[in-house]
Amino acid sequence: MSAAADYLIINALGSLDNPNAEHSAEAAGQLNQSSEEMTIDQRTLADAHASGLTAVNITLGYTMGDMPPFEHTIHEIEVWDSIIARNAADLIKVRAVDDISQARSAGKIGVIYGFQNAVAIGNDLERVEMFGRLGVRVIQLTYNQANHIGDGSMAAENRGLTAFGRQVVERLNDSAIMVDLSHSGERTCLEAAAISRQPVSINHTGCRALTDLPRNKTDEELRLVASRGGFVGIYFMPFLNISGHARAADVVEHIDHAVNVCGEDHVGIGTDGSVTSIDDLDAYRATLAEHVARRQAAGVSAAGERADTLPFVIDLRGVNQFYELIRLLELRGYSQSRIEKILGTNFLDYARRIWAA
Repeated sequence: MSAAADYLIINALGSLDNPNAEHSAEAAGQLNQSSEEMTIDQRTLADAHASGLTAVNITLGYTMGDMPPFEHTIHEIEVWDSIIARNAADLIKVRAVDDISQARSAGKIGVIYGFQNAVAIGNDLERVEMFGRLGVRVIQLTYNQANHIGDGSMAAENRGLTAFGRQVVERLNDSAIMVDLSHSGERTCLEAAAISRQPVSINHTGCRALTDLPRNKTDEELRLVASRGGFVGIYFMPFLNISGHARAADVVEHIDHAVNVCGEDHVGIGTDGSVTSIDDLDAYRATLAEHVARRQAAGVSAAGERADTLPFVIDLRGVNQFYELIRLLELRGYSQSRIEKILGTNFLDYARRIWAA
């Protein structure tokens, strides 16, 4: 069996945080989470290194809540710049593909700045280029709900992109920023993939053909994104099993289905979680119902979120998660070259197609 260290591992959507720290907003499930409340401590960094991780697309800026979207997003970029500056021995800000290669050769973790909601653009298209100059490399068009750009996966109308949303996609292409269609509604995804001059991505999702939930993508969406040179990342989330209790075997099934639909050159991983695992699961479960209730009350939850659904895969977490995934893919009969693609090189190749534009 190959070790995770033998592979380039890029998490197309994840986080750097110690959820066990006293002030970790991630563990508390806060809707108005700020990057200042993330705990990037020595355990966070040690765990990231031990996992074999080379680079991760982290979420910063406005996603949901009552903060002013633009101002909050600018502040978050400043916060992450300072985090990376304070931890320069371990972290490197990723602006180009070469930064990922540099991170690997230097034994550092590449940090890719990404949004999970494009609301901070407001009505000013010039902000897209500005965010690009500040180092944002990925912008997801919507979260679960609708915004002024398009409909999210939980918007019942499924209206697709707005006229302004089409302009946003064009500007993202102009600025060599990834158009991420995770969380988008089906029509929004199909329209954006069709009109984008550059390949698009779905950085963290599952396959609806296997689990019929709105956060998962149909074969039509997956196939279109891949056919235009895009990227699909499979998450380690409860939506991979209709019971809400996804296991590592479900992750493998969704990866395998995505490979069959998209081809092995277009599939990767976007775990939607941290490498450092929650130590006290009993205590976490006691607060989970309140966390889910707050998300539901705010209108930002997805179908499949329940008081008993952990937002991670119980047997595929912690510093061994990538090692375990490699083992399971090998058992599935995947070759080393195919595993290399899924673990990181497919994302790297996709990034090269976008960021070099």
